[in-house]
Amino acid sequence: MNSVIPVLDPASPQAESINNLFMQVLVISAIIFTIVSGLILVAIYRGRRKHTLPEQDFGSEKAEIAWMVGPVIIVIWLVAISAHLVITLNAYPPDTHDGNTNHSEIDLIVTGHQWWWEVEYPDSGVISANEIYIPVGKKLRVQISSADVIHSFWVAQLGQKIDAIPGRENYIWLEASKPGSYQGRCSEYCGAQHAWMNFKVYAVSQPEYEQWIASEKKDTSQPKLLTPLEAAGKQFFMQATCQQCHTVAGTTAKARIGPDLTHFARRKEIGAGVIENSPENLAVWLKDPQALKPGCKMPNFKLNDEHLKQLVAYLETLK
Repeated sequence: MNSVIPVLDPASPQAESINNLFMQVLVISAIIFTIVSGLILVAIYRGRRKHTLPEQDFGSEKAEIAWMVGPVIIVIWLVAISAHLVITLNAYPPDTHDGNTNHSEIDLIVTGHQWWWEVEYPDSGVISANEIYIPVGKKLRVQISSADVIHSFWVAQLGQKIDAIPGRENYIWLEASKPGSYQGRCSEYCGAQHAWMNFKVYAVSQPEYEQWIASEKKDTSQPKLLTPLEAAGKQFFMQATCQQCHTVAGTTAKARIGPDLTHFARRKEIGAGVIENSPENLAVWLKDPQALKPGCKMPNFKLNDEHLKQLVAYLETLK
């Protein structure tokens, strides 16, 4: 387990810029605190030693100007570097000739839901949930919005946080300077399961990224040889209320209320980070989602053991 505080371990140029600004402010503040504290201690020591009132100084214009110039220069410097940082972090896409946003310049579309994240790759049409794959060293423009209440998208090691607001589109740069898995969270309280609205960003090499996109684009409508148990699970999934909330590409399930399940079995976690994705944990989740994530939008369907085994078997084929 990494013991380093994420915000102090930047893994992108944007996060490094934020960290550098923080360190400059911290150092300047520490110097000012040390100087002021030292002068106070000197004044206290001299006053106590003489047991008399210190010599009264009714002011000096030169001294006052000198004391004023220093702080003004520091403030101007901090304003300048802060403004430059804000400008460089601004990821708004260019406008088209008619004044509308050029959505062709958007690399990722992330939508916050209570309590999970929908991730769409516009160029490829790939849609996932709670897992974001990006190529190392490539700067991606991400559109952030919300489908219900205010959320906040934040990957501490990769840059600034930004609010996901219903009816509004915000934009952020997402980039990783080295391969790895980076923890993301919702940093705006959004309801009962705010603490379990997590996601992961996986930074991989360009060939690995292209391979992942290609695997996510696989045509799931092609016939697959299913076992009787898997076939029964698919039939139950389509006949029950599952397809009224979820999408499975190549089937009649096309709803966008819950996470897209097209390649569900390849994901590493269930319920936006609640438990690891395994057949055993999937059975526990389907048995009673409310027991693991109280208040989540998926109700307890009170599945019997037969239907539970069938659904687990079918969902495990979605790779």
